[in-house]
Amino acid sequence: MNKKKVVMALVIALCVIVFTVSAVLLVIHFFPIKNDIIVPPSADVSSESVVLPENPINFAEQQAINEEICAWISVPGANVNYPILQSNVTEENYYLNHDVNKKSSAKGAIYIQRNNTWNFSDPNTVVYGHNMRNGTMFGSLKKFRKADFFNENRYIYVYTPGHILTYEIYSAFVYDDRHILNSFDFSSKEEYAEFLSATLSPKSMTRNVREGIEVDTNDRIITLSTCTGVKTQRYLVVGVLVNDQQTK
Repeated sequence: MNKKKVVMALVIALCVIVFTVSAVLLVIHFFPIKNDIIVPPSADVSSESVVLPENPINFAEQQAINEEICAWISVPGANVNYPILQSNVTEENYYLNHDVNKKSSAKGAIYIQRNNTWNFSDPNTVVYGHNMRNGTMFGSLKKFRKADFFNENRYIYVYTPGHILTYEIYSAFVYDDRHILNSFDFSSKEEYAEFLSATLSPKSMTRNVREGIEVDTNDRIITLSTCTGVKTQRYLVVGVLVNDQQTK
């Protein structure tokens, strides 16, 4: 191949390169590459409204019966299904001997005291009820003394306006008759831990503790308290909050 042909080939190759580069630059100029991810409107989560479930308890109807009904408790296996009351203007333990209609009654009602908040947001909410011989109120909690029943019945449900709270029962045992909320400062991590230790490793011979449940001072618990027939004792069923479902 002579020099003239080599030069001609180089010129042609150079022209091809220049043409190709020019074409690419024109495409980029008129059709710029987009790096943004285009999300279709239907995938915009922020624009979607969250559908909340209905609360099984109509608190407007309940509070029309008694304005001091603040919650509702259900322990399905033990057939506990009652409103929870909190006396705001009468004596602290008014519902110890008054029913939901504020009538004098030996069986009383299920209630919490004023040193707990009505919405169960405290570290430990203590709920009181009589140990009735016919099994009503908290009389059926004695079933948790049996290991088989304890193992098969795991949950306490508390309904409040706007929430369904699910607690997993992890301990049931005989305790002394001290006033729990006055004996422990649950705003103190140390004292809360002390009470939790008593629930996780009860000293009583009458006890059931669920294996594999971890509870610490970052958790919220519920303590169901009833008498045993012995003046210096109380029977406690304790659960840890495992779900807080918001409702309409």
